[in-house]
Amino acid sequence: MEARKNPEYLRSVAGAVQEFRDALVGFLELHVTNDGPDAYGRGMAPAVFARDGADPQEIARRAATVARAAGRAAEATPLTGITMAVQGVGTIDPITNWRTITMPKPVLEAGEILNLCDFALGRLEGMVTKAEAELPPAVGAEAMHPIVWGAAARLWRDRHYRQAVAAAAEAVVLTLKSRTGRNDAAESSLWQEAFSDRDPQPGKPRLRWPGDPADRDVVTMNSGLRFFAPGVQMTIRNSATHRADELDEQAALERLSTLSLLARWVDECDLVEAPEQSDGPRN
Repeated sequence: MEARKNPEYLRSVAGAVQEFRDALVGFLELHVTNDGPDAYGRGMAPAVFARDGADPQEIARRAATVARAAGRAAEATPLTGITMAVQGVGTIDPITNWRTITMPKPVLEAGEILNLCDFALGRLEGMVTKAEAELPPAVGAEAMHPIVWGAAARLWRDRHYRQAVAAAAEAVVLTLKSRTGRNDAAESSLWQEAFSDRDPQPGKPRLRWPGDPADRDVVTMNSGLRFFAPGVQMTIRNSATHRADELDEQAALERLSTLSLLARWVDECDLVEAPEQSDGPRN
């Protein structure tokens, strides 16, 4: 996807610009601005001077923080057009050239850099809004159940498709364990017992499709889940976890879709627990 049309990327650039601006403000706290009617050597002397008594080591530490942040924020300049035309110098990138404010004959002022950062942040906000409005409806991996996509997203974007499927499958298993409060058996057995047609037992609740248990559609869903859920565990989770070969994107997407469907059905099922056992009559 083109960078200008990727809301997530634009937000990350905006975050980098904000980080740079905050770091620069922290750096300027240890300096005084060389401006106003009493400005010293205006145009020849640096735009900022270290404050009297400021610790040189702390100044150096903050300068390094600004420099690192500038490197991360540099992508904002071509995206937002915040370059400055300086007579006799040419076009200047205010982010990558921030350090000139501490040098003789500075080509930038601290206030100008901060103002341009604010402009870039506003421009990026507008670009995010536009990019989101132009996005097609989510029909791919991003449209999966949040448990599935949350576990798979980072690996998926790095094109580690098999690992993404394995991570998503583990997340769905954790959802089952959380819902049933069980972690006392192998995963395949837990799926089988969760959807078993037997009555729940103490410490062994069941998942049941909502509705009248005698309704034909409810009976069909419960019967199907009894085979579907363990089948997903054995065919998708186990193969993704134990095999070393990579999956192609289409095959991985189909597996994620299946895991997403199972996760949604687990969410929709009712948890049925065994009745509390009485301790018998009390004297």
